[in-house]
Amino acid sequence: MKKTSTRLADGRELIYYDLHDDAVRDAMDRRPLERTVTTSEIRRDPLLGDSVAVASHRQGRTYLPPADECPLCPSRGDRLSEIPDSSYDVVVFENRFPSLAGDSGRCEVVCFTSDHNASFADLTEQQARLVLDAWTDRTAELSHLPAVEQVFCFENRGREIGVTLGHPHGQIYAYPFTTPRTALMLRSLAAHKEATGGENLFDAVLERELADERVVLRGEHWAAFVPYAAHWPYEVHLYPRRRVPDLLALDEAARTEFPQVYLELLKRFDRIFGDREAPTPYIAAWHQAPFGARKGEEGAAVNRDDFALHLELFTIRRTSGKLKFLAGSESGMNVFINDVPPEAAAQRLREVASS
Repeated sequence: MKKTSTRLADGRELIYYDLHDDAVRDAMDRRPLERTVTTSEIRRDPLLGDSVAVASHRQGRTYLPPADECPLCPSRGDRLSEIPDSSYDVVVFENRFPSLAGDSGRCEVVCFTSDHNASFADLTEQQARLVLDAWTDRTAELSHLPAVEQVFCFENRGREIGVTLGHPHGQIYAYPFTTPRTALMLRSLAAHKEATGGENLFDAVLERELADERVVLRGEHWAAFVPYAAHWPYEVHLYPRRRVPDLLALDEAARTEFPQVYLELLKRFDRIFGDREAPTPYIAAWHQAPFGARKGEEGAAVNRDDFALHLELFTIRRTSGKLKFLAGSESGMNVFINDVPPEAAAQRLREVASS
């Protein structure tokens, strides 16, 4: 992998990740852009104890442009985009309309390929590995920023999810706090460790899941399963079989196998409903340990190495043409109601294996 860092016309950082070491990235951003002005602010809810990012400048962000005006395609001729070069393998750049900025963290866009009509599932194993390397590199770099406490790499796919740009891409949020979902995991981890005299909860969960009927894929270094208490109609958790706290700690064997397992998983997601005209909308979310030691509510110490890196992949579609909406119970009380039994979801994902 070759990494080349440059700046866009408004001062934002852009980084090319290339498969070949001889790639030259010297194209300049020719757009007449002014410096980006953001109004991101973090406000803490005193009752729930969580944080909300208020970012009013995002109201003006680009919304579903036609393909010939896509800002994530390469720049060609007089058609200028966020990527100055005429081609690329993988590109990461600072979001022009960030939810988090400055002391409130940082938001980046990850373009998986220059092919506007592709999806992550269409990547070759070599391309998917390059994306993994880019995620890893950005996690390392962002972890050094003073304001950053947790790095979150994710992909939203599909208009149903709320995607505003159709080009295959993901995002990275670098939060200035530990997110509420991760904080819940850490509390459960600490409580279990204390109650069992030191047993790791992630290890126990993975061992139990791999012995059950909800396993979807099992490799030498990765395992994918539908969790016992899945929140979403089709939800798969992908774990390295050797516990590591973050992407940085994956060994070469796990990095090599990841593209094989993940690409197969994404292809199965697109086959769930058998509708080629309507690709499955999904969210793919990496869970990594926050930076720094944490204490559980019960007082049992939790180290970063106790946390288990994993990816959660889920769709809001519950059946062909029907979506799972977060209505009263989910949105009002955070109590999910799942219409698809996890065992049935796992069986369906095994049935649609690629030939």
